[in-house]
Amino acid sequence: MCYRCIISVELYSFFSKKLMSNSWQIENFIDIQGGCLHMDGVNAVELAREFGTPLFVFSERRVRHNIERLKRVESVIACDLKLCYAAKAMSTMGILKAVKNAGCDIEVNSGGELWKALEIGFSGDQIIFNGTSKEIWELENAINAGIYAIQVDSLYELSLIEETAKHLGKRANVSLRLVPEIESSTHSGLQTALLTSKFGMMPDEALAAIRRYKESPHLDLRGIHLHVGSQNPDPAVYTSAIQVLYSELKKVLAETGVALKHINIGGGFPVKYLSSEENEIGFPEERREMFEADFEPSDALFAAWQAIREDAESSILSGSIKDLTLLVEPGRSIIADTAICLTTVRNHKTRPVEATAENRNLTTDNWLLTDAGFNILLSMETYKWYYHLISAERPNAPHDFPYKVAGPLCDGGDVYFDIEGEGRLPEHRRLPADVKPGEILAMLNCGAYSLAQASQYNGRFLPPVVLIREAGRVDLIRKRDNFVDLVNSDIY
Repeated sequence: MCYRCIISVELYSFFSKKLMSNSWQIENFIDIQGGCLHMDGVNAVELAREFGTPLFVFSERRVRHNIERLKRVESVIACDLKLCYAAKAMSTMGILKAVKNAGCDIEVNSGGELWKALEIGFSGDQIIFNGTSKEIWELENAINAGIYAIQVDSLYELSLIEETAKHLGKRANVSLRLVPEIESSTHSGLQTALLTSKFGMMPDEALAAIRRYKESPHLDLRGIHLHVGSQNPDPAVYTSAIQVLYSELKKVLAETGVALKHINIGGGFPVKYLSSEENEIGFPEERREMFEADFEPSDALFAAWQAIREDAESSILSGSIKDLTLLVEPGRSIIADTAICLTTVRNHKTRPVEATAENRNLTTDNWLLTDAGFNILLSMETYKWYYHLISAERPNAPHDFPYKVAGPLCDGGDVYFDIEGEGRLPEHRRLPADVKPGEILAMLNCGAYSLAQASQYNGRFLPPVVLIREAGRVDLIRKRDNFVDLVNSDIY
C-alpha cells in the first residue's frame, strides 16, 4: 500500500472516532450504523420489530469482556482471586450460562438462585451463598452441594448451620459477614457496610464466634466477608475494606490461632450511567457523581493492596498471606452495560405548563407514553435510577427536545423523570424533535436489577430476552409471557 493510502486510512480512522460524538457509544459494541442503533453489529430496530417491545437485548461478548476486565485484579494483588458473579443482578438461565462459559464463579442469595446455579452447571466449589434469612432447606441444599462458603449473617445463623450440618453428618464451609461501618457516596439504599444496615455481624462478634466454633467438626471457618455497597463512586472505600479485613485476619490469627483462607470484599464496582457530556435538562448535580462514576477495579484494588503490602510482608500473617484468596462478588459491573431495553412510544399528548423562572421558555409539555414501565425497570421507581434514553431509530439526530416520558402502568409514579420536585432525576428527558407513536426508543445500561426485579403488575406480560452471541447469532433466551403465564400459579 502506498504511503498516501496509509495516511488516508489513518485519517479516516481518526475522524471516524472523532465523529463518534455521542458519549454513550462504545466502539465495536454499541454504536450507530446505517442511521440506526446497533449492538454487536445487530440492528436494534429490526430486533424490536421481530420480537416486539418491550425487549431486553444482551451481549454475550460484552459479558465476557467485563469478566476479563475484572479478572485483571489478580495481576495486581499478591494472592489468588475468586470472581463470583452476583446472580441477583440478572439470573435468567441463558445469562447464567454465558457467565459460566466466560470462566466466572457465582454468588447466590436464595435457595432458588442456588438451584439455578447448580442446574446450569456450576459446581459446588464455584458457589458462595449470601443472605440474611436462610431457611433450613436452603442450608441443607448448600451443605449437600459442598459449596465454597455460606456467608454467615449472625451468631444465631452460625449455630443453625452447625446444627444442620451435624444433622446431615457433614461439614459446612462458612465465612462470617462483618458490618464494620464503612460509608460511601452511593445511594443510601445501596450502602451495606453501615451499622444501620440489616447485614452482617460486628467484628467482635465474629471473633468470639471463631473462638467458640474453631474446633467444631461440622464447621470449616474459611474466611471473613464485607460488602461496601453498590455503585461506589470513590475507589478509596475498597482500601478501607481491605484494611478492615486485613486487620481482622491478624486479630483472628493472634487471638485464636485460626489462619483464615479467604477475605471477601463483595462487589459494588460502578457503571458509567451518565457521561459528563450528556446534558439532561434539570439533572441534579448532587446525583451526577454517582451516575458518572467510572474507575478500573484493578486500579482500586491495587491501591487497596498497597495499603497493607508492607505490613503483610512482616506481620504475623507473612507466612500465610500468599496462600490467601481474595473473593469479589460483582453483579452490576458484569451485567449492567451488556444490555439495552427497547420500548415503543404508544401515545403522545401535550399539556400547558405554568411559566416559572426555571422554565420560562417552556409553555407546553410534550408527553410520550411508552410500553416499558417500572414493572420491568423497578429501580426507576425505588431508587429513582437513571438510564440514558435515546431514539433507536434516530440516534444521530440532535437529542435536544424536552419530553415528559412515562410508562404504561396505572400508577402516577411510573415516569422517567423527576416528579413533585424530588430532585433525583431530570425534570425532562431529551430526545429528537417530533417523536411520534411507533418510534422505538432504547434505554442503555439496564442489564442489572431490571428484569431480575420485574413483576406482572397491571397484568403486564414479562418481556422476552434475546442474547447476541459472540459469533453474531441472535438467540431468544426468554420468551414473552402469555395469558397462561399470568395465572399459572393461581388456583381458581
